[in-house]
Amino acid sequence: MLSTALRRSLARHSAFSNRRLYSSPSESTQKKAQDTLTSAQKNASKLWESSKKYLDPLTEKAGQMLGSYKQPLLYNLSVTKEVFKQIYVAEGLQPPTLSAVRQAYESIWYQVSRSGALGKLVRDGEVARVGIYGLQAYGIFKIGEIVGRRCLVGYDLH
Repeated sequence: MLSTALRRSLARHSAFSNRRLYSSPSESTQKKAQDTLTSAQKNASKLWESSKKYLDPLTEKAGQMLGSYKQPLLYNLSVTKEVFKQIYVAEGLQPPTLSAVRQAYESIWYQVSRSGALGKLVRDGEVARVGIYGLQAYGIFKIGEIVGRRCLVGYDLH
């Protein structure tokens, strides 16, 4: 009796979970969203002004510490910024969209979760290539650890 009720409940739940409910935004919802956006913009500008009040003395102090190196350093930083900006535009660089990342992970998960995926890798001779990719990823991870520790073996405890 309990299992029958449980099955009915699960069947009812799965029938409702597959249905997607859509609604069109009403004017009040749009108005509320617009008000929230303007409020957030006002708060962000207040935060920016207050942070400028505290950061200006620090940047001035850093400028005084740099002395005569300040102007060449700022110039080199602005040139570097412009070069990176030109490279970004020329190469068409942009971060992937959330949907592209989701699609990539879904594709990987689909390939791995299939029962014959590993057998196909062995038959096609792709095991060596996948193993090399894994070894490269592990090597990059280890190099990051070495750089982070600033020591080749173990942690430098001086």
